[in-house]
Amino acid sequence: MGDAFRFADELGPTKVVHIYEPSIQLKAVLVVDNVAAGPSIGGIRMASDVSTEECFRLARAMTMKNAAAGLPHGGGKAVLYGDPKMPRKKKEVLIRGLAQALRDIKEYILAPDMGTDEECMAWIKDEIDRVVALPREIGGIPLDEIGATGWGLNNAAEIALQYCDFEMKGARLVVQGFGAVGRHAARFLTKNGAVLVGVADSQGGTYNPDGLDVDSLIELKDAGKSVVDYSGGKKLSGDSLIDLECDIWIPAARPDVIREDNMERLQARLVVQGANIPVTARAEKYLHEKGILCVPDFIANAGGVICAAMEYRGACEVTAMQAIQEKVRRNTEQVLEEVRTKKILPRQAAVDLALSRIKKAMSFKRWSVF
Repeated sequence: MGDAFRFADELGPTKVVHIYEPSIQLKAVLVVDNVAAGPSIGGIRMASDVSTEECFRLARAMTMKNAAAGLPHGGGKAVLYGDPKMPRKKKEVLIRGLAQALRDIKEYILAPDMGTDEECMAWIKDEIDRVVALPREIGGIPLDEIGATGWGLNNAAEIALQYCDFEMKGARLVVQGFGAVGRHAARFLTKNGAVLVGVADSQGGTYNPDGLDVDSLIELKDAGKSVVDYSGGKKLSGDSLIDLECDIWIPAARPDVIREDNMERLQARLVVQGANIPVTARAEKYLHEKGILCVPDFIANAGGVICAAMEYRGACEVTAMQAIQEKVRRNTEQVLEEVRTKKILPRQAAVDLALSRIKKAMSFKRWSVF
């Protein structure tokens, strides 16, 4: 309970659930943040080093993201302790156990995040049926397969370039994290004219100033290998990716990858935040003062949750992708116009946009009860 009060403010959280079932080694946390606009949507993040604090921060990021996107949903997040690469049967037991533990938490709609995927969502549907981002075979829109979040990043980047002094064609691109988000961001942006020069995953990175072949990298990942196995680039540590000179830098993995101890090393001109909370507040301020434009996470990476919300209401894939394009482009432009005219940080402009919508939704409520 101490954690809940430590992070509590006027927005939330409305509910915090700690789950522990030693018989199957299930340990998880759910934070339902703000549900004034509707039941929360937020992914299940699985990793060995997740924490309650990370869950709080991610749930709030989802509240801001869903509000900024104009969705009838609040924000929530679940974190599941464990190695996402554990044997499939063991992972299935944990995912099904988590679904059962959350069966009666009607304010939370389950979705995938780092470490979970469409197959995991299919297991959840079999248990409780309150889930999104399902495989096509059971009526879903597989947002990781189609690259919903990456598609949103591409659109955010297109709008952001209107506020930069370079074009997409020939722009040098670096992607930190080559999973479901990073690979599709690279795919869409390179088709749009950018040149991928550096990429990293949890095993390390690879670099080639003349360009990396995105399709070959995706094939490696699909085969269970790492980007370090790519033969057409120079191997480097994942941490050194921040030192690469480039035009567009996309963090698409864990939180706080750009922070006080490394922010001076970044050599990009535009940062489009693909991960949730990948840049600390102080680092964002520093980059802004250095003339590096940062498109905040919950503006740029909202494609996945927009797709999920559309699926929840029975929309088709084409309609969902059109909605992502429309919402992300409009919100990116609105935020960056505020930055230009009011001379404020992009984060402040994004927060102002989201808060105005959250507080308007809250004004209609006597209190948030589902």
